[in-house]
Amino acid sequence: MQDSPNGFDTPMLGLSKAAWLRKLKDVFEKHGHFQPLGRQHCATLIEDKPVLLVTFETIDGIQSRADTGQPLGWELVRELGWSHLCILSNGHTWFRDPAVYAYFDQLKADGFFERFDEVVFYGTGPCGYAAAAFSAAAPEAQVVAVQPQATLAPRLAGWDHRFPKARRLAFEGPYGFAPQMAASADRCFVIYDPHEVLDAMHATLFSIDNSTLLPTPFLGAAIENDLLEMQILYRVLVKAGAGTLSRGAFYKLYRARRGHLPYLNRLLDAVSGKQRPFVSALLCANVARRLKAPRFLRHLNGLARAAEQGRLAG
Repeated sequence: MQDSPNGFDTPMLGLSKAAWLRKLKDVFEKHGHFQPLGRQHCATLIEDKPVLLVTFETIDGIQSRADTGQPLGWELVRELGWSHLCILSNGHTWFRDPAVYAYFDQLKADGFFERFDEVVFYGTGPCGYAAAAFSAAAPEAQVVAVQPQATLAPRLAGWDHRFPKARRLAFEGPYGFAPQMAASADRCFVIYDPHEVLDAMHATLFSIDNSTLLPTPFLGAAIENDLLEMQILYRVLVKAGAGTLSRGAFYKLYRARRGHLPYLNRLLDAVSGKQRPFVSALLCANVARRLKAPRFLRHLNGLARAAEQGRLAG
């Protein structure tokens, strides 16, 4: 296998979608493999070390990240020399496209995934659905799915009304019901916020023998962004690639939330909303002591004044 190529340092920020795609194609024509998959999808591949990361991403999702404007896997290509297969979609398609099915069927028939010591499938939301669903092409893979939908087939998930356009997609064909497809994985890790009711309902559908549900309360509806800001997402994927990811390993990394102000602000909002001033005071004192967090100090001082004036209800 080859050394990690310099092309994966290519700046990708501030480009139109068409220019971004042209630059992506240029990089892979020089350093890897680029293949269109129908009208809305394409696949990019770089082979290097015998750990393969398979990511499902949308072009808009990549371009909305303010860090590099690059597919997530490029960081691990650069730093660890991992191999990376990225399946890209133009919009939220849930990758329900016969061209994508055929591509994975061919990879499986060619024994492509057997060339690697470990294979990790990753995605979030609709891409998390795809990561779980298409992992069926690589039995014994590791799956890390953030807020995945299990399916949007009306007979199984008619209660999820968030994606009306997706009702025209066929979720009962090949690679259809994600939990069933992920049953052949070695482990399937599902990260979700249990307070996001519909995400939690989908997560329960992944209650299969090889799955590990990883609830992350108060991370909200954009968990991937928080994991990136806490600088633990790549570490989670690295552990998956080493075959050492577990519930305990994840929550050890997840202790980083103690220094993540967006999480702490949501936690304070939740505790304050339940009218629990003593718990709020403990939280604010802890955060104000450890972090530069004026909101928590102000809230703590307000609670102290209210207590002095006898205005706290227990």
